[in-house]
Amino acid sequence: MGGAGRVILNAMNRLALLPLLAPVLALAACAAPPQRLADTPPSQPSLEREAARIVPQRAFAQVDYLLVDKSERLMIGYVGGQPVKVWRGLQFGDAPQGHKQFEGDERTPEGRYVIEGRNPGSAYHLSLKVSYPAPADRAFAARYGRSPGGDIFLHGQPNGLPFGRVPGDWTDGCIAFSNEEIEELWRIVPDGTVIEIRP
Repeated sequence: MGGAGRVILNAMNRLALLPLLAPVLALAACAAPPQRLADTPPSQPSLEREAARIVPQRAFAQVDYLLVDKSERLMIGYVGGQPVKVWRGLQFGDAPQGHKQFEGDERTPEGRYVIEGRNPGSAYHLSLKVSYPAPADRAFAARYGRSPGGDIFLHGQPNGLPFGRVPGDWTDGCIAFSNEEIEELWRIVPDGTVIEIRP
């Protein structure tokens, strides 16, 4: 028998064995351990779901943690791990997507920082200073011979604005609120409060 004939015969023999092997293969598949859920990366919980957990009548004088979600344009304040307040419609830098890397890139930082001071005489209605750049931010910019920038704040609207809000994303990398919202934040966010900013 030629080579081609042997290949065809071998293929036919394998096909004939498939019905006999099917139960064995099925048992082997059952014996294989299932994929653990821990092997799949956890998804970030939606902050809107977190906001739904807020108990409206819960009294609090200060928050101890702020969580910002840039894609959802909201921030939640926490006390002792429980969400107590939500602010929506946040405004960011002119280039809102991506982590701030260099001075002038118009991006709002992402990561874990703290509120490290406040400026009652800001060019915007009150401002709370975010501790950007962190050492890692400085090191990254230095690798490219650039400045990481700085002066990132939570602040209100421009002092010259007679009423309302500037439309869209307009800051140089800060997070803007309405004047009423920043007045509330001024009262309830002490220096040293952790702020985490997500993409």
